[in-house]
Amino acid sequence: MTHLFFTLCIGIGATMVMDLWGLLRRPLFGVPPANYGMVGRWVAHMARGRFRHDAIAQAAPVPGEQPLGWAVHYLTGIGFAAVLTGIWGPAWLQQPTLGPALIVGIGTLAAPFLLMQPCMGLGVAASRTPRPGAARLQSLITHAIFGLGLYAAAWAMRLFYPE
Repeated sequence: MTHLFFTLCIGIGATMVMDLWGLLRRPLFGVPPANYGMVGRWVAHMARGRFRHDAIAQAAPVPGEQPLGWAVHYLTGIGFAAVLTGIWGPAWLQQPTLGPALIVGIGTLAAPFLLMQPCMGLGVAASRTPRPGAARLQSLITHAIFGLGLYAAAWAMRLFYPE
């Protein structure tokens, strides 16, 4: 139960760190935060049998897409935390180290680059966006921040729940 609870909290905490970064990008770099409503729209259309779009923003809006997108975003963060704690196990939870957290955080780039962006009409690794290089760099930074969030959340859990 403790392992599951820690994993859940680490995933939520790391996703919150990533979202905080998303809010800071606008004043720092003029980059707007991610629109998770589009993720919700994409997932909702999957339930209707449509997995790929030429442009997800042009797809028919779906009631509740915004909360659905945020739920998918946080569940994905929890899932990636489960990958981390599943691979590195209880020993990592007892003594979190930065390396595994960054490996998983940066490794999560595979999801948007190879699945989400192509299926939402943005191309592999944002190749169909107006500035693919800038989009890729922002994704890399954001996912590295997620990795740092995994590490920070694990240490926060250790501080609040020492065993």
